[in-house]
Amino acid sequence: MHPEATTTATAQDVPGQALPARYYTDPATAAAETRHIFARSWQLVCHESDLPGPGARLAATVADREVLVVRTEDGGLAGHLNVCRHRGTRLVAAPESSGKAIRCPYHGWTYKLDGRLVGAPEARQIPCLDKPALGLFPVRVESFLGFVFANLDPDAVPLAEQCAGLAEAVGHYAGTDLVPVGRSRIHDLAGAEVQEANWKVAVDNYLEGYHVPVAHPGLMRLLDYQGYTSEIDESYVLFASPLRDKPSSNWAERLYQRLASPMPGLTEADRRIWRYAVIYPNTLIDFYPDHVLAWTAIPTAVDRVAVPGAFYTRRGTSARTRLARRLNIHIGWITNDEDAELVSRVQKGLGTPGFEPGPLSRREAAVGWFADRVRTDLGGAML
Repeated sequence: MHPEATTTATAQDVPGQALPARYYTDPATAAAETRHIFARSWQLVCHESDLPGPGARLAATVADREVLVVRTEDGGLAGHLNVCRHRGTRLVAAPESSGKAIRCPYHGWTYKLDGRLVGAPEARQIPCLDKPALGLFPVRVESFLGFVFANLDPDAVPLAEQCAGLAEAVGHYAGTDLVPVGRSRIHDLAGAEVQEANWKVAVDNYLEGYHVPVAHPGLMRLLDYQGYTSEIDESYVLFASPLRDKPSSNWAERLYQRLASPMPGLTEADRRIWRYAVIYPNTLIDFYPDHVLAWTAIPTAVDRVAVPGAFYTRRGTSARTRLARRLNIHIGWITNDEDAELVSRVQKGLGTPGFEPGPLSRREAAVGWFADRVRTDLGGAML
């Protein structure tokens, strides 16, 4: 996915401080993040369209565990750890589109979609089989903007409450009626691109547009750099960037400028602007006139990050908008390749003995916001 949010902070007089270099290079910090950040935050796992009907289920990574997300018989959502209570077997490997129960492939222990244990072969041979006490381990799940999030913390504040105001700003782009474009999926960690950087380097890169004039010539031709804005809230940042009126010198960009048109559900006011959002800590969503791109940054090592994601549109989109979307995605992959090189360079530089980051620009205020959130969440773990 192309990790790019080109922004200018408009209301941040003091941009804050970047994280010390050790936060990006220390394996002990990475382990602390699993416990104190990823296991306590809402993690993007899929879109509701990935669970089309009762019994549909899929597995996704949350912190250091695998979560099983299921569409229940009443059309709701349920989440469980993807592990059988008998001998620890992984219950679901590949997504499934239907089924009335969850059956372990090893010994056949069977669970209702809501996680209750309802059957075990030769149950009389199992002393002390207490079915009510042996249901699947529950995981909280929540749908927000049509996307499904999971949280291992049973006491976490609901995501919609944490992100109050975001749905009002961009909800008309999203929703359960979005449909995927192409084969990429958010939950497909095995098929995701892996970049050579700490996950926070990838998020930092998305959170600022200060590098755009130097590193992204295509975006500079397309976007009004002086018009970028960012709105920083406690749990999210929302960015907006208007498209330039001046035709680009690049044919694909110039054609996109001509063809850009809104999907069904959007207005003419949305046609000439790109929006981006970061939901702390690692959910990143691009809201374009012609499609939505949702992705996440999942650490696979202290210096490696997987970036699984997917493109979405609405049914009834015009041929013109479909062509604009293809051009936009093409432009986005060029930006993605540029960013993959950039974050790799940053990661290598952060490992330089004695190096510490310099002061942030006001255009990097969201980087300061992110750093403050990480410092707060890690707290004493970094002492």
